[in-house]
Amino acid sequence: MGRGRPEPAGSTGTVPGRRAFVAHVHRLRRNPGATVVVDVHGVVADLAVAGVAVPDGAEAGLTGSLASYPGGIEVTGRVRAPWRAACRRCGAPIDGMVDTEVRERCVPGGPASGDEEAYELADELDLEPLVRDAVLLALPLAPLCRETCAGLCPECGADRNVAPCGCRPPADPRWSALDALAGPGGGDPPLPA
Repeated sequence: MGRGRPEPAGSTGTVPGRRAFVAHVHRLRRNPGATVVVDVHGVVADLAVAGVAVPDGAEAGLTGSLASYPGGIEVTGRVRAPWRAACRRCGAPIDGMVDTEVRERCVPGGPASGDEEAYELADELDLEPLVRDAVLLALPLAPLCRETCAGLCPECGADRNVAPCGCRPPADPRWSALDALAGPGGGDPPLPA
């Protein structure tokens, strides 16, 4: 049996020429209450948000179940995919893993049926749009190499995770009007005599 077909847990077979995310659900749709296990994996192109991306050629996958109910199929499971980005503070390259739960409805006609949150359902169920949406929603928008990342110095560009640079912090522009009142060297102004 191919990866794109609902199969018992632990299946790893591949059928050449088959689309990776397609599950054949004709029989499942005729048996409300029936459930099958699905384990599909494949490359999904252009998975990127705000500089965070699934690397080219890396596979995303869905492991879970398809449950038939009158009028549609419910997909539940976990979507996983690797991602790469640059740390938002220091620019260091970082890797991570999307690992998110999904629970979605698939109905004939999809959003055109009046259920705007449902995915399209026919005798074949293409799970790629569901996997794509789950990965894009779970990618981090501002990843950090670590929570305590000190970032780069805005003055000299030194990586403050490696060593302190000794630069003074930049002045807060909100207080610039008061800087004019300060005396030489930034101290208090001289007192009137």
